[in-house]
Amino acid sequence: MMRIALLSTLGWLVIVCLEVNPLSAETPRTGALFFGWASESITPDQPVAIGGQYHTRISGQVHDPLTATALAIETRDDRGVIDQAVLVSCDLSLIRRQTQQRVRELVQPQLPDLDVDKILISATHTHTAPALTDTDETNLHPYDFIGSWAYRIPADQTGVMRPAQYLAFLEQRIAAAVVNAWKARQGGGLSCTLSHASIARNRRAVYADGTARMYGNTNAPNFSHLEGTSDDAVDVLFFWRSDEQLAGLIINVYCPAQEVEGESYLSADFWYDARKQLREKYHADLQILPWIGASGDQSPHLLLNKRGETAMRQQRKLASREEIARRIVRAVDDVYEVARGSVRTELPFQHRVERVSLPVWQVSDERYAQSLAVYEAGKSKTDQLSSPDYINWRVSRTMVARYAHQKQDPFYQAELHLLRLGDLAVATNPFELYVDYGSRIKGRSPAVQTCVVQLTADCAAYLPTERAVQAGGYSARIDDGIVGPEGGVILVDQTTAFLQQMFAP
Repeated sequence: MMRIALLSTLGWLVIVCLEVNPLSAETPRTGALFFGWASESITPDQPVAIGGQYHTRISGQVHDPLTATALAIETRDDRGVIDQAVLVSCDLSLIRRQTQQRVRELVQPQLPDLDVDKILISATHTHTAPALTDTDETNLHPYDFIGSWAYRIPADQTGVMRPAQYLAFLEQRIAAAVVNAWKARQGGGLSCTLSHASIARNRRAVYADGTARMYGNTNAPNFSHLEGTSDDAVDVLFFWRSDEQLAGLIINVYCPAQEVEGESYLSADFWYDARKQLREKYHADLQILPWIGASGDQSPHLLLNKRGETAMRQQRKLASREEIARRIVRAVDDVYEVARGSVRTELPFQHRVERVSLPVWQVSDERYAQSLAVYEAGKSKTDQLSSPDYINWRVSRTMVARYAHQKQDPFYQAELHLLRLGDLAVATNPFELYVDYGSRIKGRSPAVQTCVVQLTADCAAYLPTERAVQAGGYSARIDDGIVGPEGGVILVDQTTAFLQQMFAP
């Protein structure tokens, strides 16, 4: 039975299929697992602008390297190839859609036996990685969120690699990692486990008047509560070689990698420390592919228990990112024996790539008028604006462009990847997705274990809940995302419908 939902959005209708008849699904074929790993440095060899803040930062040094890690997966049976995936995780703040497409174009002639649509690139959301656009880029799509965060690189800063140059370098390196991982495929085994670690907490403080602020003061007399819950799950996928040696790990934590987000150096943040500690624990050649689960309203910067946390770390003599890494390692250790005893060399594997139309967050007439006034007032003197005012000017320019574009195209096209690996489901999205949406997908998923992975294949920024929009504050405004709560409901319904198909009995 198919159910049709009619959602009214400022006078226009969205028709969405929310449930799909499970009987139309096909049981995925079980086949032998083959996989290959590769990694490439994506650290620039020149200073760059660093993304993630309201002001321009030029990297003065490389604190620790940035890496693109690729894992190629394929299953086969006596009829041939069953399905494929190449998963790439990058130590970056985000992935641009054009980067995903360009990598596919670079890889296709080199790997004719790979369906390049099955390449999925994600970011760990470190705020100490190169900015991916600047004021040189002028042909930005209205729904390309990064257009609001283009940086002015000072004219006196010579020898700085421009974002366009870095993107070309990045795409070549990611493509190399994909090709090398694909060529390294060998037979092996997989075990999927669920662990836990306390890493992130909700970062939105709610006050007695119902308003919310990201990183709001919890010492205030009118502080009421944190807006939402957190997800302490750590999804760990162990990949074993045929000699039973551990080859690599996918680790999905529901926390962005932004513990040192304000620094002016390049860094992979706590994932560098986690890789280092895991390799010391297991072996030096261990590959680690990090994913960031649904955590748009989460942060490693705690709003409560801060003094106690600091005192504990001081006694352990650990920096904050080292402490987070320690907890990740303990989460892996906690399920290692379970994983070693549950290796599967043959399993059902299915990888679906779906492009779903989500209604854009509509710019109102009032907001358009406000944005147009700010844009017109600043367009002739952008070089005189302070950094926050300049970003605000760019946001206003984006709002003006969105207002015009939404009339002819009221949808954002989201690329979703749905994977079934045995009893495990992976559901991806291009947002900084509030944890509530991830919880809804997990709650309705038919899989034994479900990973909800954000910031994949593009960056459409925050997707907040209705309660967050009502409370306001950064990450819950139309400035901060392309899709609003109505689109979030559709995203959950569509994702769970796809999973129901893939896991139909």
